[in-house]
Amino acid sequence: MRRDRLLVAVTLVTLLAADIHFVLLPRLKSWYHLPRESCECRVTNGSLDNRGAATLTWMMTSQNFTPVSTERSSKLERLFSHPLYNIRLPDLGPDELLLQREELRNYYRRKVSRWERLKKFYIEAAAASNITIPDHPVTFDPEASWLRFHLGINRYGLYAREDGSVDRLLRDMQTATVISADFTQDEKALKGACDCSQVVKPSGLHLKLALKLQDFGKAMFKPMRQERHEETPENFFYFVDFQRHNAEIAAFHLDRVLDFRRVPPVAGRFVNVTGEILYITHNEELRSVFFISPANNTCFFAKCLYVCKSEYAVCGHPDLLEGSMSAYLPGLSIAPRISIPNPWIRSYSFTGREEWEVNPSYCNTVKKLYPYNSGNRLLNMIDMAVFDFLTGNMDRHHYEIFTKFGDDGFLLHLDNARGFGRHSHDEMSILAPLTQCCMIKRSTLFRLKLLAKAEYRLSDVMRESLSRDPLTPVLSEQHLQALDRRLAHVLRTVGKCVKKLGETHVVITDFVESSGVTTRHQGGNMR
Repeated sequence: MRRDRLLVAVTLVTLLAADIHFVLLPRLKSWYHLPRESCECRVTNGSLDNRGAATLTWMMTSQNFTPVSTERSSKLERLFSHPLYNIRLPDLGPDELLLQREELRNYYRRKVSRWERLKKFYIEAAAASNITIPDHPVTFDPEASWLRFHLGINRYGLYAREDGSVDRLLRDMQTATVISADFTQDEKALKGACDCSQVVKPSGLHLKLALKLQDFGKAMFKPMRQERHEETPENFFYFVDFQRHNAEIAAFHLDRVLDFRRVPPVAGRFVNVTGEILYITHNEELRSVFFISPANNTCFFAKCLYVCKSEYAVCGHPDLLEGSMSAYLPGLSIAPRISIPNPWIRSYSFTGREEWEVNPSYCNTVKKLYPYNSGNRLLNMIDMAVFDFLTGNMDRHHYEIFTKFGDDGFLLHLDNARGFGRHSHDEMSILAPLTQCCMIKRSTLFRLKLLAKAEYRLSDVMRESLSRDPLTPVLSEQHLQALDRRLAHVLRTVGKCVKKLGETHVVITDFVESSGVTTRHQGGNMR
Protein backbone atom coordinates (compact mmCIF):
# COMPACT_ATOMS: atom_id res chain seq x y z
CA MET A 1 0.00 0.00 0.00
CA ARG A 2 2.82 2.37 0.80
CA ARG A 3 4.27 1.78 -2.65
CA ASP A 4 0.86 2.47 -4.26
CA ARG A 5 0.45 5.69 -2.30
CA LEU A 6 3.89 6.85 -3.33
CA LEU A 7 3.11 6.12 -6.98
CA VAL A 8 -0.16 8.05 -6.78
CA ALA A 9 1.60 11.02 -5.12
CA VAL A 10 4.30 11.07 -7.75
CA THR A 11 1.67 10.93 -10.52
CA LEU A 12 -0.32 13.81 -9.02
CA VAL A 13 2.79 15.97 -8.57
CA THR A 14 3.81 15.27 -12.17
CA LEU A 15 0.39 16.22 -13.50
CA LEU A 16 0.36 19.39 -11.41
CA ALA A 17 3.81 20.40 -12.67
CA ALA A 18 2.76 19.77 -16.27
CA ASP A 19 -0.41 21.80 -15.78
CA ILE A 20 1.58 24.73 -14.35
CA HIS A 21 4.17 24.57 -17.13
CA PHE A 22 1.88 24.13 -20.14
CA VAL A 23 -1.32 25.89 -19.06
CA LEU A 24 -0.85 28.35 -16.22
CA LEU A 25 2.48 29.88 -17.24
CA PRO A 26 1.42 30.62 -20.86
CA ARG A 27 -1.74 32.30 -19.55
CA LEU A 28 0.32 34.41 -17.13
CA LYS A 29 2.68 35.42 -19.95
CA SER A 30 -0.26 36.27 -22.20
CA TRP A 31 -1.84 38.34 -19.45
CA TYR A 32 1.46 40.12 -18.74
CA HIS A 33 1.85 41.26 -22.35
CA LEU A 34 -1.72 42.52 -22.74
CA PRO A 35 -2.07 46.34 -23.07
CA ARG A 36 -2.81 47.94 -19.68
CA GLU A 37 -5.69 50.27 -19.05
CA SER A 38 -3.32 53.08 -18.09
CA CYS A 39 0.27 54.06 -18.85
CA GLU A 40 2.81 53.24 -16.16
CA CYS A 41 4.01 56.83 -16.24
CA ARG A 42 0.62 58.43 -15.73
CA VAL A 43 1.01 59.98 -12.34
CA THR A 44 -0.40 62.77 -10.29
CA ASN A 45 1.95 65.74 -10.65
CA GLY A 46 4.83 63.43 -11.47
CA SER A 47 4.36 61.28 -8.38
CA LEU A 48 7.44 59.26 -7.53
CA ASP A 49 5.58 56.10 -6.53
CA ASN A 50 3.58 55.68 -9.80
CA ARG A 51 0.32 55.23 -7.90
CA GLY A 52 -1.42 58.39 -9.16
CA ALA A 53 -4.31 58.30 -11.57
CA ALA A 54 -3.92 61.53 -13.53
CA THR A 55 -2.78 61.36 -17.13
CA LEU A 56 0.20 63.03 -18.73
CA THR A 57 -0.40 66.64 -19.61
CA TRP A 58 1.51 66.39 -22.87
CA MET A 59 -0.14 65.62 -26.20
CA MET A 60 0.95 62.36 -27.80
CA THR A 61 1.31 61.97 -31.55
CA SER A 62 -1.01 59.09 -32.33
CA GLN A 63 0.38 58.70 -35.83
CA ASN A 64 3.88 58.06 -34.42
CA PHE A 65 2.95 55.82 -31.51
CA THR A 66 2.20 52.22 -32.34
CA PRO A 67 2.10 49.57 -29.61
CA VAL A 68 4.94 47.14 -30.25
CA SER A 69 5.03 43.49 -29.33
CA THR A 70 7.50 42.95 -26.49
CA GLU A 71 8.49 39.56 -27.88
CA ARG A 72 9.25 40.64 -31.47
CA SER A 73 10.96 44.00 -31.02
CA SER A 74 14.08 45.23 -29.29
CA LYS A 75 14.09 47.14 -26.03
CA LEU A 76 15.43 50.18 -27.84
CA GLU A 77 12.56 50.11 -30.35
CA ARG A 78 10.04 49.72 -27.53
CA LEU A 79 11.63 52.66 -25.70
CA PHE A 80 11.41 54.96 -28.72
CA SER A 81 7.80 53.83 -29.30
CA HIS A 82 6.79 54.79 -25.77
CA PRO A 83 4.46 57.82 -25.45
CA LEU A 84 7.15 59.73 -23.52
CA TYR A 85 9.29 59.62 -26.67
CA ASN A 86 6.44 60.70 -28.94
CA ILE A 87 5.46 64.03 -27.45
CA ARG A 88 4.17 66.47 -30.03
CA LEU A 89 6.17 69.69 -30.06
CA PRO A 90 4.67 72.98 -31.26
CA ASP A 91 4.79 73.61 -35.00
CA LEU A 92 8.15 75.11 -35.91
CA GLY A 93 8.08 78.53 -37.52
CA PRO A 94 11.07 80.34 -39.08
CA ASP A 95 12.06 81.78 -35.70
CA GLU A 96 12.08 78.29 -34.16
CA LEU A 97 14.62 76.98 -36.72
CA LEU A 98 18.29 77.84 -36.40
CA LEU A 99 18.90 78.22 -40.14
CA GLN A 100 17.00 78.78 -43.36
CA ARG A 101 17.52 76.42 -46.29
CA GLU A 102 18.56 78.77 -49.10
CA GLU A 103 20.69 80.94 -46.86
CA LEU A 104 22.64 77.91 -45.63
CA ARG A 105 23.08 76.37 -49.08
CA ASN A 106 24.34 79.63 -50.57
CA TYR A 107 26.72 80.06 -47.64
CA TYR A 108 28.30 76.66 -48.22
CA ARG A 109 28.41 77.08 -52.00
CA ARG A 110 30.59 80.12 -51.42
CA LYS A 111 32.78 78.13 -49.02
CA VAL A 112 33.17 75.32 -51.56
CA SER A 113 34.28 77.83 -54.23
CA ARG A 114 36.79 79.33 -51.82
CA TRP A 115 38.03 75.86 -50.89
CA GLU A 116 38.62 74.96 -54.54
CA ARG A 117 40.66 78.12 -55.08
CA LEU A 118 42.80 77.57 -51.98
CA LYS A 119 43.29 73.91 -52.79
CA LYS A 120 44.96 74.77 -56.11
CA PHE A 121 47.32 77.10 -54.26
CA TYR A 122 48.19 74.40 -51.68
CA ILE A 123 48.84 71.77 -54.36
CA GLU A 124 51.10 74.11 -56.35
CA ALA A 125 53.02 75.15 -53.23
CA ALA A 126 53.45 71.51 -52.16
CA ALA A 127 54.68 70.52 -55.62
CA ALA A 128 57.37 73.22 -55.40
CA SER A 129 58.57 71.49 -52.21
CA ASN A 130 58.45 68.04 -53.83
CA ILE A 131 55.39 67.08 -51.79
CA THR A 132 52.45 65.40 -53.50
CA ILE A 133 48.97 66.16 -52.17
CA PRO A 134 46.10 64.11 -53.66
CA ASP A 135 43.53 66.19 -55.50
CA HIS A 136 40.20 64.88 -54.20
CA PRO A 137 37.27 66.65 -55.90
CA VAL A 138 34.53 68.05 -53.68
CA THR A 139 31.11 66.62 -54.47
CA PHE A 140 28.92 69.17 -52.72
CA ASP A 141 25.37 67.88 -52.42
CA PRO A 142 22.61 70.28 -51.26
CA GLU A 143 20.84 67.20 -49.79
CA ALA A 144 23.93 65.88 -47.97
CA SER A 145 23.22 64.35 -44.57
CA TRP A 146 25.36 66.87 -42.68
CA LEU A 147 23.54 69.77 -44.36
CA ARG A 148 20.15 68.28 -43.50
CA PHE A 149 21.38 67.85 -39.92
CA HIS A 150 22.25 71.55 -39.77
CA LEU A 151 18.84 72.50 -41.21
CA GLY A 152 17.08 70.35 -38.61
CA ILE A 153 18.46 72.21 -35.58
CA ASN A 154 15.60 73.94 -33.79
CA ARG A 155 14.71 75.55 -30.49
CA TYR A 156 14.11 72.19 -28.81
CA GLY A 157 17.11 70.13 -29.89
CA LEU A 158 19.82 69.44 -32.42
CA TYR A 159 17.55 67.08 -34.33
CA ALA A 160 14.02 65.73 -34.27
CA ARG A 161 13.38 62.29 -32.79
CA GLU A 162 12.29 60.92 -36.16
CA ASP A 163 15.00 62.66 -38.25
CA GLY A 164 16.45 60.00 -40.53
CA SER A 165 19.30 62.26 -41.65
CA VAL A 166 21.06 61.62 -38.34
CA ASP A 167 21.49 57.91 -39.05
CA ARG A 168 22.59 58.79 -42.60
CA LEU A 169 25.14 61.20 -41.16
CA LEU A 170 26.50 58.51 -38.83
CA ARG A 171 27.01 56.18 -41.79
CA ASP A 172 28.61 58.91 -43.89
CA MET A 173 31.11 59.79 -41.15
CA GLN A 174 32.06 56.11 -40.99
CA THR A 175 32.70 55.67 -44.72
CA ALA A 176 33.04 58.98 -46.62
CA THR A 177 36.39 59.84 -48.25
CA VAL A 178 38.53 62.25 -46.21
CA ILE A 179 39.89 65.05 -48.43
CA SER A 180 41.64 67.25 -45.85
CA ALA A 181 43.00 67.16 -42.29
CA ASP A 182 43.95 70.03 -40.02
CA PHE A 183 44.21 71.05 -36.39
CA THR A 184 40.92 72.23 -34.87
CA GLN A 185 40.46 75.94 -34.23
CA ASP A 186 40.80 75.58 -30.46
CA GLU A 187 43.96 73.51 -30.90
CA LYS A 188 45.42 76.32 -32.99
CA ALA A 189 44.41 78.87 -30.36
CA LEU A 190 45.95 76.74 -27.63
CA LYS A 191 49.28 76.56 -29.42
CA GLY A 192 49.29 80.28 -30.02
CA ALA A 193 48.25 81.41 -26.54
CA CYS A 194 49.42 78.69 -24.21
CA ASP A 195 49.74 79.69 -20.56
CA CYS A 196 51.94 77.16 -18.78
CA SER A 197 50.97 78.56 -15.37
CA GLN A 198 47.41 77.28 -15.72
CA VAL A 199 46.70 73.63 -15.18
CA VAL A 200 43.43 73.97 -17.09
CA LYS A 201 45.42 73.39 -20.29
CA PRO A 202 47.49 70.35 -19.34
CA SER A 203 50.08 69.02 -21.76
CA GLY A 204 49.22 68.01 -25.30
CA LEU A 205 47.34 64.84 -24.45
CA HIS A 206 44.04 66.02 -25.91
CA LEU A 207 44.93 65.46 -29.54
CA LYS A 208 42.11 66.06 -32.01
CA LEU A 209 41.87 66.92 -35.69
CA ALA A 210 39.34 68.46 -38.07
CA LEU A 211 38.68 66.17 -41.04
CA LYS A 212 36.88 67.41 -44.14
CA LEU A 213 34.85 64.81 -46.05
CA GLN A 214 34.33 64.60 -49.80
CA ASP A 215 30.77 65.97 -49.62
CA PHE A 216 32.23 68.98 -47.74
CA GLY A 217 30.97 67.72 -44.41
CA LYS A 218 33.30 68.17 -41.45
CA ALA A 219 33.99 66.00 -38.42
CA MET A 220 36.25 66.22 -35.39
CA PHE A 221 38.47 63.15 -35.05
CA LYS A 222 39.62 62.09 -31.59
CA PRO A 223 41.98 59.11 -31.66
CA MET A 224 41.97 56.16 -29.29
CA ARG A 225 44.10 56.86 -26.21
CA GLN A 226 42.92 54.25 -23.73
CA GLU A 227 41.73 50.64 -23.87
CA ARG A 228 38.10 49.87 -23.02
CA HIS A 229 38.98 47.86 -19.91
CA GLU A 230 41.36 50.48 -18.48
CA GLU A 231 40.16 52.81 -15.75
CA THR A 232 41.46 56.29 -15.08
CA PRO A 233 43.99 55.96 -12.22
CA GLU A 234 42.39 57.07 -8.97
CA ASN A 235 45.19 59.59 -8.31
CA PHE A 236 44.58 61.40 -11.61
CA PHE A 237 42.97 64.82 -11.44
CA TYR A 238 40.02 65.20 -13.82
CA PHE A 239 41.82 67.95 -15.76
CA VAL A 240 44.79 65.73 -16.66
CA ASP A 241 42.71 62.70 -17.59
CA PHE A 242 42.84 61.16 -21.07
CA GLN A 243 40.24 62.15 -23.61
CA ARG A 244 38.55 58.92 -24.70
CA HIS A 245 37.15 58.47 -28.18
CA ASN A 246 34.68 55.83 -26.99
CA ALA A 247 33.33 58.25 -24.37
CA GLU A 248 32.36 60.66 -27.15
CA ILE A 249 30.52 57.87 -28.98
CA ALA A 250 28.77 56.59 -25.86
CA ALA A 251 27.78 60.11 -24.78
CA PHE A 252 25.95 60.69 -28.07
CA HIS A 253 24.02 57.45 -27.70
CA LEU A 254 23.18 58.18 -24.05
CA ASP A 255 22.01 61.69 -24.98
CA ARG A 256 19.66 60.21 -27.58
CA VAL A 257 18.40 57.50 -25.20
CA LEU A 258 17.62 60.21 -22.63
CA ASP A 259 15.84 62.15 -25.42
CA PHE A 260 17.88 65.30 -24.75
CA ARG A 261 19.25 65.49 -28.32
CA ARG A 262 21.91 68.04 -27.30
CA VAL A 263 25.04 66.12 -28.39
CA PRO A 264 26.03 66.32 -32.09
CA PRO A 265 26.09 62.92 -33.84
CA VAL A 266 29.23 60.85 -33.18
CA ALA A 267 30.37 57.66 -34.94
CA GLY A 268 33.38 55.42 -34.59
CA ARG A 269 35.78 54.95 -37.49
CA PHE A 270 39.13 53.43 -38.39
CA VAL A 271 41.27 56.13 -40.03
CA ASN A 272 44.40 55.50 -42.08
CA VAL A 273 46.71 58.06 -40.48
CA THR A 274 49.05 58.00 -43.48
CA GLY A 275 46.59 58.18 -46.38
CA GLU A 276 43.79 60.11 -44.64
CA ILE A 277 45.82 62.58 -42.56
CA LEU A 278 49.52 62.85 -43.41
CA TYR A 279 49.30 62.74 -47.22
CA ILE A 280 46.30 65.05 -47.56
CA THR A 281 46.92 67.74 -44.93
CA HIS A 282 47.71 71.26 -46.12
CA ASN A 283 49.17 72.14 -42.72
CA GLU A 284 52.96 71.93 -42.60
CA GLU A 285 52.97 71.93 -38.80
CA LEU A 286 50.66 68.92 -38.67
CA ARG A 287 52.82 67.10 -41.20
CA SER A 288 55.89 67.79 -39.03
CA VAL A 289 54.59 65.82 -36.01
CA PHE A 290 54.42 62.49 -37.88
CA PHE A 291 57.12 59.86 -37.45
CA ILE A 292 57.69 56.11 -37.75
CA SER A 293 58.00 54.26 -34.45
CA PRO A 294 60.54 51.49 -33.72
CA ALA A 295 57.70 49.03 -34.28
CA ASN A 296 57.30 50.48 -37.79
CA ASN A 297 53.94 52.11 -36.98
CA THR A 298 52.97 55.57 -38.22
CA CYS A 299 52.54 57.93 -35.26
CA PHE A 300 51.82 61.59 -34.57
CA PHE A 301 51.52 63.76 -31.48
CA ALA A 302 50.01 67.01 -30.26
CA LYS A 303 52.28 70.01 -30.57
CA CYS A 304 52.02 72.74 -27.96
CA LEU A 305 54.44 75.25 -26.51
CA TYR A 306 55.01 73.18 -23.39
CA VAL A 307 54.56 69.59 -24.58
CA CYS A 308 56.05 68.45 -27.85
CA LYS A 309 57.13 64.90 -27.18
CA SER A 310 56.83 61.64 -29.03
CA GLU A 311 56.03 59.92 -25.71
CA TYR A 312 52.51 61.34 -26.00
CA ALA A 313 52.01 60.15 -29.57
CA VAL A 314 49.20 58.01 -30.94
CA CYS A 315 50.13 55.31 -33.41
CA GLY A 316 48.41 53.33 -36.12
CA HIS A 317 48.75 49.56 -36.53
CA PRO A 318 50.69 50.14 -38.71
CA ASP A 319 48.53 52.88 -40.26
CA LEU A 320 44.98 52.21 -39.04
CA LEU A 321 43.87 54.06 -35.94
CA GLU A 322 40.43 53.93 -34.37
CA GLY A 323 38.77 57.08 -33.16
CA SER A 324 35.53 59.04 -32.91
CA MET A 325 34.08 61.26 -35.62
CA SER A 326 31.94 64.08 -34.19
CA ALA A 327 29.82 66.08 -36.61
CA TYR A 328 30.61 69.79 -36.66
CA LEU A 329 27.89 72.30 -35.88
CA PRO A 330 27.21 75.15 -38.34
CA GLY A 331 29.94 77.79 -38.47
CA LEU A 332 29.86 80.63 -35.96
CA SER A 333 29.52 83.20 -38.72
CA ILE A 334 26.13 81.80 -39.70
CA ALA A 335 24.98 80.28 -36.38
CA PRO A 336 26.71 82.16 -33.53
CA ARG A 337 27.02 80.49 -30.15
CA ILE A 338 27.94 81.88 -26.77
CA SER A 339 30.15 80.07 -24.26
CA ILE A 340 29.18 80.55 -20.60
CA PRO A 341 31.06 79.47 -17.46
CA ASN A 342 29.34 76.71 -15.50
CA PRO A 343 28.15 78.07 -12.12
CA TRP A 344 29.29 74.73 -10.69
CA ILE A 345 32.72 74.96 -12.31
CA ARG A 346 35.47 73.04 -10.52
CA SER A 347 38.77 74.40 -9.35
CA TYR A 348 41.39 73.72 -12.00
CA SER A 349 44.29 73.64 -9.59
CA PHE A 350 45.69 71.01 -7.25
CA THR A 351 44.55 72.67 -4.02
CA GLY A 352 41.72 75.16 -4.65
CA ARG A 353 38.01 74.68 -3.94
CA GLU A 354 35.02 76.55 -5.33
CA GLU A 355 32.20 78.02 -3.26
CA TRP A 356 29.66 75.36 -4.28
CA GLU A 357 31.97 72.67 -2.87
CA VAL A 358 31.84 74.16 0.66
CA ASN A 359 28.44 75.87 0.70
CA PRO A 360 25.40 73.51 0.62
CA SER A 361 23.11 76.52 0.05
CA TYR A 362 25.03 77.70 -2.99
CA CYS A 363 22.03 77.18 -5.30
CA ASN A 364 20.13 79.94 -3.48
CA THR A 365 22.78 82.35 -4.73
CA VAL A 366 22.60 80.99 -8.28
CA LYS A 367 18.80 81.33 -8.35
CA LYS A 368 19.14 85.08 -7.82
CA LEU A 369 21.53 85.53 -10.74
CA TYR A 370 20.62 86.21 -14.36
CA PRO A 371 19.80 84.08 -16.38
CA TYR A 372 19.10 81.43 -13.73
CA ASN A 373 16.42 83.48 -12.00
CA SER A 374 13.76 82.74 -14.65
CA GLY A 375 12.97 80.44 -17.53
CA ASN A 376 14.50 77.02 -18.13
CA ARG A 377 18.22 77.72 -17.79
CA LEU A 378 18.61 76.28 -14.29
CA LEU A 379 16.50 73.24 -15.18
CA ASN A 380 18.65 72.71 -18.26
CA MET A 381 21.74 72.92 -16.04
CA ILE A 382 20.31 70.15 -13.88
CA ASP A 383 19.63 68.04 -17.00
CA MET A 384 23.28 68.48 -17.91
CA ALA A 385 24.40 67.54 -14.40
CA VAL A 386 22.37 64.31 -14.55
CA PHE A 387 23.87 63.54 -17.97
CA ASP A 388 27.41 64.20 -16.74
CA PHE A 389 26.86 62.13 -13.60
CA LEU A 390 25.75 59.14 -15.64
CA THR A 391 28.89 59.40 -17.78
CA GLY A 392 31.19 60.31 -14.89
CA ASN A 393 32.37 63.53 -16.60
CA MET A 394 33.79 66.02 -14.09
CA ASP A 395 35.19 68.40 -16.73
CA ARG A 396 32.16 70.57 -17.52
CA HIS A 397 33.72 74.01 -17.02
CA HIS A 398 31.64 75.79 -19.70
CA TYR A 399 28.49 75.23 -21.69
CA GLU A 400 27.28 76.73 -24.96
CA ILE A 401 23.95 77.91 -26.37
CA PHE A 402 22.86 79.25 -29.76
CA THR A 403 22.33 82.98 -29.43
CA LYS A 404 19.31 82.95 -31.78
CA PHE A 405 17.18 81.05 -29.26
CA GLY A 406 17.92 83.43 -26.39
CA ASP A 407 17.66 82.44 -22.76
CA ASP A 408 15.15 79.67 -23.43
CA GLY A 409 17.47 77.79 -25.78
CA PHE A 410 18.80 74.36 -24.90
CA LEU A 411 22.33 73.77 -23.65
CA LEU A 412 24.78 72.05 -25.98
CA HIS A 413 26.42 69.01 -24.37
CA LEU A 414 29.76 69.29 -26.17
CA ASP A 415 33.14 67.70 -25.43
CA ASN A 416 32.30 64.53 -23.50
CA ALA A 417 35.62 62.72 -23.94
CA ARG A 418 36.49 62.74 -20.24
CA GLY A 419 33.47 60.64 -19.37
CA PHE A 420 33.41 56.89 -18.77
CA GLY A 421 36.81 56.91 -17.09
CA ARG A 422 36.04 55.03 -13.85
CA HIS A 423 33.23 52.50 -13.74
CA SER A 424 34.04 51.55 -10.14
CA HIS A 425 33.44 55.04 -8.74
CA ASP A 426 30.35 57.27 -8.73
CA GLU A 427 31.38 60.93 -8.35
CA MET A 428 28.42 62.30 -6.40
CA SER A 429 29.72 65.88 -6.53
CA ILE A 430 28.73 66.01 -10.23
CA LEU A 431 25.11 65.95 -9.03
CA ALA A 432 25.57 69.12 -6.97
CA PRO A 433 23.13 71.20 -9.10
CA LEU A 434 20.42 68.59 -8.41
CA THR A 435 21.22 67.98 -4.75
CA GLN A 436 21.55 71.69 -3.91
CA CYS A 437 18.66 73.05 -5.99
CA CYS A 438 16.29 70.08 -5.54
CA MET A 439 14.62 70.70 -8.92
CA ILE A 440 14.15 68.55 -12.01
CA LYS A 441 12.02 68.68 -15.15
CA ARG A 442 8.96 66.47 -15.05
CA SER A 443 9.73 65.03 -18.50
CA THR A 444 13.33 64.24 -17.49
CA LEU A 445 12.20 62.50 -14.31
CA PHE A 446 9.60 60.40 -16.15
CA ARG A 447 12.16 59.20 -18.69
CA LEU A 448 14.68 58.39 -15.96
CA LYS A 449 12.07 56.35 -14.12
CA LEU A 450 11.19 54.56 -17.34
CA LEU A 451 14.85 53.65 -17.93
CA ALA A 452 15.06 52.23 -14.41
CA LYS A 453 12.43 49.59 -15.24
CA ALA A 454 13.43 46.13 -16.40
CA GLU A 455 11.50 46.49 -19.67
CA TYR A 456 13.64 49.51 -20.68
CA ARG A 457 16.72 49.06 -18.51
CA LEU A 458 19.27 51.77 -19.32
CA SER A 459 22.22 49.41 -19.63
CA ASP A 460 20.27 47.18 -22.03
CA VAL A 461 19.11 49.93 -24.37
CA MET A 462 22.57 51.48 -24.33
CA ARG A 463 24.20 48.15 -25.15
CA GLU A 464 21.81 47.71 -28.05
CA SER A 465 22.24 51.26 -29.32
CA LEU A 466 26.06 51.08 -29.13
CA SER A 467 26.08 47.73 -30.94
CA ARG A 468 25.22 49.63 -34.14
CA ASP A 469 28.56 51.46 -34.08
CA PRO A 470 31.42 49.88 -36.07
CA LEU A 471 33.74 50.05 -33.05
CA THR A 472 31.47 47.89 -30.91
CA PRO A 473 31.86 47.08 -28.06
CA VAL A 474 32.13 50.79 -27.34
CA LEU A 475 31.81 50.41 -23.56
CA SER A 476 32.84 47.57 -21.28
CA GLU A 477 30.14 45.72 -19.37
CA GLN A 478 31.34 47.36 -16.15
CA HIS A 479 30.58 50.80 -17.56
CA LEU A 480 27.15 49.67 -18.74
CA GLN A 481 26.31 48.31 -15.30
CA ALA A 482 27.55 51.57 -13.76
CA LEU A 483 24.87 53.42 -15.74
CA ASP A 484 22.12 51.49 -13.93
CA ARG A 485 23.77 52.08 -10.56
CA ARG A 486 24.14 55.81 -11.17
CA LEU A 487 20.58 56.11 -12.45
CA ALA A 488 19.41 54.65 -9.14
CA HIS A 489 21.48 57.31 -7.33
CA VAL A 490 19.73 60.07 -9.31
CA LEU A 491 16.26 58.74 -8.51
CA ARG A 492 17.13 58.38 -4.82
CA THR A 493 18.36 61.96 -4.79
CA VAL A 494 15.09 63.18 -6.29
CA GLY A 495 13.18 61.07 -3.78
CA LYS A 496 15.03 62.70 -0.88
CA CYS A 497 14.24 66.14 -2.29
CA VAL A 498 10.54 65.28 -2.59
CA LYS A 499 10.47 63.98 0.97
CA LYS A 500 12.12 67.18 2.18
CA LEU A 501 10.33 69.86 0.10
CA GLY A 502 7.27 68.23 -1.43
CA GLU A 503 6.68 67.14 -4.99
CA THR A 504 5.30 70.43 -6.31
CA HIS A 505 8.53 72.24 -5.40
CA VAL A 506 10.80 69.59 -6.89
CA VAL A 507 9.16 68.28 -10.07
CA ILE A 508 8.81 71.24 -12.41
CA THR A 509 6.73 71.59 -15.58
CA ASP A 510 8.76 71.92 -18.79
CA PHE A 511 8.95 74.97 -21.05
CA VAL A 512 8.60 77.75 -18.52
CA GLU A 513 8.54 81.19 -20.11
CA SER A 514 11.55 83.36 -19.28
CA SER A 515 11.44 87.04 -18.38
CA GLY A 516 12.12 87.86 -22.03
CA VAL A 517 15.71 89.06 -21.72
CA THR A 518 17.92 87.57 -24.41
CA THR A 519 21.43 86.21 -24.20
CA ARG A 520 22.68 89.12 -26.27
CA HIS A 521 22.73 91.06 -23.00
CA GLN A 522 24.63 88.32 -21.24
CA GLY A 523 28.35 88.30 -20.71
CA GLY A 524 30.37 85.44 -22.13
CA ASN A 525 33.06 84.48 -24.57
CA MET A 526 32.16 83.93 -28.19
CA ARG A 527 33.89 81.03 -29.87
